[in-house]
Amino acid sequence: MRTNCPNCGATETPELFYEHLNLPIHSCLLVATVDEAVNFPTGDLRLAYCRFCGFIWNVDFQPELMRYSAAYEETQVFSAHFREFQSALVNRWVDRYGLRNRQVLEIGCGKGDFLLELCERGHNIGLGIDPSYRPDRHEPKALQRAVFATELYNEAHTDQKCDFICCRHTLEHICDVREFMKLVQRHTDGAGHAIVAFELPDVERVLTEQAFWDIYYEHCSYFSLGSLGRLFRSINLEILDLYKEFDEQYLIVEAQPAKATPRPHAAEEALEQLASTVQEFKSSITSRLDHWNRYVREHHAAGRRVAVWGSGSKAVAFLNRLDLRKEVAAVIDINPHKHGKFLAGTGHQIVSPQSLRTDRPDVVIAMNPAYLQEIRNDLLQMDIHASVVAL
Repeated sequence: MRTNCPNCGATETPELFYEHLNLPIHSCLLVATVDEAVNFPTGDLRLAYCRFCGFIWNVDFQPELMRYSAAYEETQVFSAHFREFQSALVNRWVDRYGLRNRQVLEIGCGKGDFLLELCERGHNIGLGIDPSYRPDRHEPKALQRAVFATELYNEAHTDQKCDFICCRHTLEHICDVREFMKLVQRHTDGAGHAIVAFELPDVERVLTEQAFWDIYYEHCSYFSLGSLGRLFRSINLEILDLYKEFDEQYLIVEAQPAKATPRPHAAEEALEQLASTVQEFKSSITSRLDHWNRYVREHHAAGRRVAVWGSGSKAVAFLNRLDLRKEVAAVIDINPHKHGKFLAGTGHQIVSPQSLRTDRPDVVIAMNPAYLQEIRNDLLQMDIHASVVAL
C-alpha cells in the first residue's frame, strides 16, 4: 500500500473513500478469446485523497503488472465527434504557440493520430513515444514528418531537442506523478524552454457524477484543476492556461519553465471544495451503483435486449463493477480493430454497429454522453428505434 502522496509527498495517512477489488488490470488490451477474457489478470483499487494537495490515487496500484503493447487499443478517432475535438485542439495549439516548422514531441502518443495531425497542420517535425504505437495504421506518406519510439518515456529522451512537448491521457496512468513531471521539467530546460501541454481526465466530474465507470485500475492517478496546477507549480512550471474541454470531461494545462515563483492559476479550485466533493461521492456512490444495477437487470428480466455502446475502459469498469454478464446482450464499438475481440473480465464479445440490424436491441446504453447524438444518428440510419440513454 502506498500511503505517501505521490503528488506532494505528504506522509500523513490519507483518507480512503472508494474500492473495487479484483478488477481487470487493463481495459483496452485486445483479448482474443473468451477464456482469456474471463481469466484476465486482476488487481485491487482503493482510492485515497490527500488533504494537502487534493490528489487522488490508488494506494494498491502495482505498476509492474502493466503490459502496454501494440495490442493496446485506445484510439477514439473513428468517431467524427472526437476527430472534430482533436482537430480543434491541434489548431488551437498551433496558432497559440506558433507551432510551424518546429520540433514537437508527444509522450504517450498512442497510435500517433494526434501527433501526425499536429505535424501536418504546422509543417512540424515530430517524435512520438508509446509502446502501443503501430506503424501499419498510417500510409507511408503520412509518416514522413514523424518518427516513433515504441517504448516508455524515460531519461534518454530528455536529450531530444524540441519546441513543444504534449502528453495526452497518459499522466493518469503514471503512479509516481511527481517524479515523472520532474523528468518532463528537466526536458523543458534542456530543450530550450519548450512549451508543455497535458490533457487528462477530470476527477471532479467523476466525483460529482459518481461516475464509477470512469474509475479503473490503469488509472492510478486522478487530478482536478487544483491538484494538477499545484503539481505543475511545485516543479517550477508556470501555468499559461488551465481549463476543461470535451464536454468538461478533460483537463488541459499549458505551461512553460518559470522565471519566477509560479503563482496559482485562477481556475484552481480550493482544497476545501474538492474535499467536500469527495465526501459527497462517498455518501452517494452506493445509490448510484444500485440505480444502474436495477436499471439493467430489470430490463433484462422484462425480456428486453440491452446493448452497451462503447467497449473501452468505461464499459470494462461498468460491466465488471456491476457484475453484468448475460444481462447485457451486446457490446458495440465503431472501432473495427476491436470487432471479434472480448471484454476483459466479463467476456462479452465486441461487435460492430451493423450487427444490431439482425440482433436489434431494445435499450442502448451509451458509455459516454459526449457521443450520444452520434450514436442516435447511427441507430436511426439502421432504422433502429431503441431507447438510448447515456451514463
